[in-house]
Amino acid sequence: QVHLVESGGGSAQPGGSLRLSCEVSGSAFSIGAVGWYRQAPGELRESVATISPAGTTNYKDYVKGRCAISIDNAKNTVYLQMNSLKPEDTAIYYCKVDGSRQVGSNWYSGYTYWGQGIQVTVSP
Repeated sequence: QVHLVESGGGSAQPGGSLRLSCEVSGSAFSIGAVGWYRQAPGELRESVATISPAGTTNYKDYVKGRCAISIDNAKNTVYLQMNSLKPEDTAIYYCKVDGSRQVGSNWYSGYTYWGQGIQVTVSP
């Protein structure tokens, strides 16, 4: 079984910073691409940032220049550093991990896991 546990959310003032963490645990699982997503009340879930296994990052325009996604492979933890926070960044943030699982002696790709979500609130 694979588990994602997010932490680091909470409240911040506009212009402030938060760093979200997503720890991935589980055996026989190889992490592939990782992403952070968010969902505001009444809105669809949207992508924030992704990082490929090769380390290529991609950011949506609404966070570009303000956020940085990174991964510590030794800790199996993914981070999202968010700076210059805006009220419109208020949402539940989710970590998503794609990867491969080992079953017997074979590896199978195409597995996707989501974290439980963590609240980020930006207000004066």
